[in-house]
Amino acid sequence: MSFCIEPVPGIALLAFPRGEAPLDEELAARFSGFPCAAEHRYGLLRYLPDAVLPLADNTAQHRSLPYWCQTALTTPFLLHFDSITDAATALKSMQRNWAPYQYQLFRRAALIQEKLPFINGKPRRFPTTVPRTPMGLYTLIDEHTIVASAETTSFLPAGAIAFAENHDNPPSRAYLKLWEALTMAEVLLDAAVPAAGAHCFDGGAAPGGWTWALIQLGCTVYAVDRTELTPALMRHPRVTFQAHDAFTIPPEAVGSCDWVCSDVICYPERLYRWIQRWLQSGLAKNMICTIKLHGKTDWALIAAFAAIPGSRVVHLNYNKHELTWLYAA
Repeated sequence: MSFCIEPVPGIALLAFPRGEAPLDEELAARFSGFPCAAEHRYGLLRYLPDAVLPLADNTAQHRSLPYWCQTALTTPFLLHFDSITDAATALKSMQRNWAPYQYQLFRRAALIQEKLPFINGKPRRFPTTVPRTPMGLYTLIDEHTIVASAETTSFLPAGAIAFAENHDNPPSRAYLKLWEALTMAEVLLDAAVPAAGAHCFDGGAAPGGWTWALIQLGCTVYAVDRTELTPALMRHPRVTFQAHDAFTIPPEAVGSCDWVCSDVICYPERLYRWIQRWLQSGLAKNMICTIKLHGKTDWALIAAFAAIPGSRVVHLNYNKHELTWLYAA
């Protein structure tokens, strides 16, 4: 048996798929002095030897983590090994749960993973519970070297979640984004998934992906958009539809809501003002809103969203060029 564990300074950040450029741009804009040299780029993984992000804990994605980072390796090390068995033995000596991220040497990585305790990577059925157990991450950077960390900022394997999709009934794939947002709200804010009888407001609802997801949970939905929902949702007894601009309806006209949701395509400034009206009204117990990004990101405005008490800003696996704001009273 031959292996050597070499602790290294700094932190490593795993970008979301197709998210390398947004992560690099965010690091340059929000975290000055964090250049990432070419030799420290491993596919989607960025190793920053001189970076010290102010992570207070590793219980979930922390507020200081870059939004475009899927998970962070907070205590990185290099593992030098001779054989596949040596690599697996070394990882198991630290903790049980290890997930791979690979951009090369896929067969060799698969052989290592086979010798590690099983991690279920199959798509999950919603609603799902995310286990609160430590999840390590490792990446083969050559045939005999791994960069890894036993401590990461996500309980999910490589920070990713995938759901078993319904290909027949939803009017759009937007429901997957709401499923993930609700799952993360439970993890990050201890907000329970909506129960049967919950009253929900869905702004920018058409064609109805989020409304569909909510009624599957037994909720009643007040859905607002300029365009009608699909016919089945328009006929549903627990859906009330209004053809209108969702942002011009006063919260008082809607009433108390267990969940207020918005996937409206708008500038973040308008969304922020709308959120403030709902918060000031005291009528929203929980909120999920998509922050659509247009052109250059206004990081000061994103910081204003994140500073709202009881809230978090995240980038979801099912987001596109957008962020998601989560809130629980």
